[in-house]
Amino acid sequence: MEQQEMKELIPLHQTIKMEDQQQQQQQQKSPHDISLNVPIKRRKKGGIITMPFIIANEALESTASYGLLPNMTKYLMKDYRMGITTAQNLLFFWSAATNFLPLIGAFVADSYLGRFVTIGLGCIFSLLGTTVLWLTAMIPKARPPPCNQVGQACKSATASQFMLLVFAFLLMSIGAGGIRPCSLAFGANQFDKKNDPNNQRVLESFFAWYYASSILSVLIAMTGLVYLQDKMGWKIGFGIPALLMFFSALFFFLACPFYIKKKVTSNLFTSLVKVIVVAHKNRKLPYPTQHSGYHRKNGSKLRVPTEKLRFLNKACIIKSPEDVKPNGVAVNPWNLCTIDQVEELKALIRIMPLWSTGIMISINLSQSSFPFLQALSMDRHLTKGIEIPAGSFGMFMMIALTIWILIYDRVLLPLASKIKGKQVRLRPIERIGIGIFISCISMLVSGIVEHVRRKRAINQGLLNNPNGLVAMSAMWLIIQHSLNGIAEAFSAIGQTEFYYSELPMNMSSLASALFGLGAAVANLLASVIFSVVDKLTKGEGKESWISSNINKGHYENYYWLLAIMTAFNLVYFLVCSWAYGPTVDVDITKRMLEDSDDEMPQENVSRPDLNSH
Repeated sequence: MEQQEMKELIPLHQTIKMEDQQQQQQQQKSPHDISLNVPIKRRKKGGIITMPFIIANEALESTASYGLLPNMTKYLMKDYRMGITTAQNLLFFWSAATNFLPLIGAFVADSYLGRFVTIGLGCIFSLLGTTVLWLTAMIPKARPPPCNQVGQACKSATASQFMLLVFAFLLMSIGAGGIRPCSLAFGANQFDKKNDPNNQRVLESFFAWYYASSILSVLIAMTGLVYLQDKMGWKIGFGIPALLMFFSALFFFLACPFYIKKKVTSNLFTSLVKVIVVAHKNRKLPYPTQHSGYHRKNGSKLRVPTEKLRFLNKACIIKSPEDVKPNGVAVNPWNLCTIDQVEELKALIRIMPLWSTGIMISINLSQSSFPFLQALSMDRHLTKGIEIPAGSFGMFMMIALTIWILIYDRVLLPLASKIKGKQVRLRPIERIGIGIFISCISMLVSGIVEHVRRKRAINQGLLNNPNGLVAMSAMWLIIQHSLNGIAEAFSAIGQTEFYYSELPMNMSSLASALFGLGAAVANLLASVIFSVVDKLTKGEGKESWISSNINKGHYENYYWLLAIMTAFNLVYFLVCSWAYGPTVDVDITKRMLEDSDDEMPQENVSRPDLNSH
């Protein structure tokens, strides 16, 4: 989506040229009218002045949302009386919605509302969601009553209390779906000097600040907000994110007069659906023997469709000359597609097997409750006076990810290039494979650490006391978090570059959303795996592997099961990459700055006729 937005940038020199023409027309008018025709200098929109507002909006939203997840397991289990399975499944569904809705948000922004309105609505929903969650902590009747008396049965959450909590999660997910897929693209949209030689430098500076603020906001969330929740309770711990979300929305709307708000120009989803519908309609047509039998988009470089997934080629077969207007546009777009539309759908279908290989890594990374409970039962002291909150250990994944990217880009690649005497660069598909392998190692290490921790807990007599402190440093958990971070660095960057390089340029919106879609599917599958393991491993007199009592359960077995599944996924990846064949290697940053005049939607590509906001 970021690239598609860049392609819609209006050259500044065209605006200046129009202003010059208006001034010449005014000078040619009668001198008696000169006092009435003095041009009014309009305030320029966009540019660097909008950068702080957009970055602040995204950074504060990230801090507010990411600061809620690390300790949410504790809140659900202690304040809402949920078991580990129920709590973890609820978090899986929340994460799935948060990862899936940005795909819907990207589609709505690109096809109907535009990015400004979509981000604005996202801010409002996120603010409402964090406020409702804060109210669950502020209002005693919004959650189950405390059970402090010995022998008294603890009451579970009522249906209304549970639904209020779910409603808060849903509002925050909808808000994320509006902000996250549009924020970076909307920021790039503000730099409309497409022919300015300094434009690439300005954009790269914006991207650098944007990603740096995103990483910093996550680190602040996992340290500062988690610390406040542990030390000052949920009222303050949930109130701060609501306040941050208020400022996030405020900063975004404050700069409203300065923003460049682009019109909606395309509807990619409808275009893809048309190909499927028309190919089905024409399924009995014979293939043409001449290239002229296929419908081409005006100005397209493609003269004939490829032979891969050949059955889709029937969508662009011209049945009769009357199906095409004299200007080369289809009379009915639902009866005849272009070669470009067919090839776009083919490109999407071809990458799906490799896209599915990234789901397993996301499943491994979504296991947030286990590391939290492990850290909660271990010694988290760095020194006698400094103790790391159990929910803050996820920051080591972000730190490892950041450090590895810097070492990889600034040290390893330049050194390898110097040794070989030519530029060395891993292809995106190679990065994905390395990420899967490291993720498998991470799960093996996680199981080993948990095996040692549980053995020591039993030796200390803590089998029936999950709240007891095991004589083992929680710093051992840094290893698995760091491996997860490195795996994420390889996999996430590799997948993103792969989607952008393999999909056509006008499918950039979809390319930016595919990674989040994979994470959403992973969250749902993780919930299924979690529930199945819980059901199969517990029985009469047997404790589930994923028991709420961490010392009675066998979390190490669950980790090792994920490691085995990841190993099979690695083999599946190798098969998919072999079947896919050679890949394209492009510079993503340069691609975002390329001229897109030949990629703008033509009349034969259906798009809604909406006005600017």
